[in-house]
Amino acid sequence: MSQRLRLFVGLLALCMLATTSAPLPAQQRLRERIQQRLQPQSENTGRGERASLPPGVRVEREIAYGPDPRQRYDVYLPGHARPGAPILLMVHGGGWRRGDKGMRNVVGNKAAYWLQRGFVFVSANYRMEPDADPLVQAGDVAAALASVQRRARQWHADPAKTILMGHSAGAHLVALLGSDPTGLLRQASADRPLGVVALDSGALDVPALMSQPRLPQLYRDAFGSDPAYWRSVSPQQQLERDALPMLLVCSSDRRFPTSPCAEARGFAARAAALSVPMRVLPEALEHGEINDQLGQPSAYTDAVSAWIQRALMQVRR
Repeated sequence: MSQRLRLFVGLLALCMLATTSAPLPAQQRLRERIQQRLQPQSENTGRGERASLPPGVRVEREIAYGPDPRQRYDVYLPGHARPGAPILLMVHGGGWRRGDKGMRNVVGNKAAYWLQRGFVFVSANYRMEPDADPLVQAGDVAAALASVQRRARQWHADPAKTILMGHSAGAHLVALLGSDPTGLLRQASADRPLGVVALDSGALDVPALMSQPRLPQLYRDAFGSDPAYWRSVSPQQQLERDALPMLLVCSSDRRFPTSPCAEARGFAARAAALSVPMRVLPEALEHGEINDQLGQPSAYTDAVSAWIQRALMQVRR
């Protein structure tokens, strides 16, 4: 029995006991705590082996793109960089209120894999709840992208060959930026990236998410109670005809509070109606494993890598 399944069985038994013995308000509080525990923990799950960085990799840390201490990114440079290297900009998850650019499951396998293929790998932080709401956070990511593109030539990289990638809350942020490139990206003076890889976002349709009868507190904390705000931070509602091509990786194992694969398919259906290229890639992995295992030898890594290579073919030199 997996650790997650054992946790579920134990919490289910506790919930059944509480239902029969606790007063109604206590039952409700206990159910909410159990739902929170069963929520995917974006930055501390995933049990795969993490690759070490290739020899000769150089890291430039804590590059500022704004005055706040959270407005920083790290740049991982391949040992034998060739002029015109592509850039992969990674945005961590953590429920819009935690996480860090330096965590091993954010960087390890991904950096090792793409550095070996000549990419410059960038991992960015951004301001967090409660000090910055998701719309401000997306603006931070756009500002980080603009800074990376301005500096790209000094790393022998091509700013026109940029791919955005994010996991969990980070996947929501990059999908939001990609849905309307004339919005926050233009405001930050960022050039148009070639595409977005969203790793298991559960917030592609924020109004539908916030309408769920059972909803962990982290979503209420992030998105509040205003339907107009929900629409403003929802990739599906913000999707425009000039949106970026996207690869939507989703965990087929998740069902609560929504199914990320069902969300991704709904998002892709709207994209198809607008002639926006969008692909859904279901994976039988847990939420944290979607993040942690990308870069390990697998059909999953191969599929993501192939999609990125096709996106790069848009650039002709």
